[in-house]
Amino acid sequence: MFDTVVVATDGSDSVKRAVDVAFDLADRFDAEVHALSVIDASEVDASPQQLREELRTALETTAEAAVATVEERADGDVTTATREGRPAAEICEYAREIDADLVATGTRGRHGENRLLLGSVAERIVRTSPVPVLTVRQLAPADDDDDGETLAANA
Repeated sequence: MFDTVVVATDGSDSVKRAVDVAFDLADRFDAEVHALSVIDASEVDASPQQLREELRTALETTAEAAVATVEERADGDVTTATREGRPAAEICEYAREIDADLVATGTRGRHGENRLLLGSVAERIVRTSPVPVLTVRQLAPADDDDDGETLAANA
């Protein structure tokens, strides 16, 4: 059913649980996992000209760390990639390019709770993705489950 799963990551806490659920699904279906982080070009473009290169470098470092964290958490191989552009558009394009079967993402990213239900990037991915999207909410600390076997059931 799932041969290729893309985990969209920005390194936020919300994504950590999505990574666990994606790995659980990938393990159950013997699927490949791709970790993708997108440097938001609008953040770079909105910054003062004299700070743009420094900001781009900082965002590249953050993106590389985010995919490296996913790779470190894996039991098997993970293909990693970073891109620059509009996050939702880049994630959807990447899913098309690699013929993904599923995109997994957290419900809120680095920008916090700026939406009631889904973060703005997650919402755009859900609306525009060429493949099914699994959004995984971050559990409250009291609800956190250390048992990886039940993560997918709770998603």
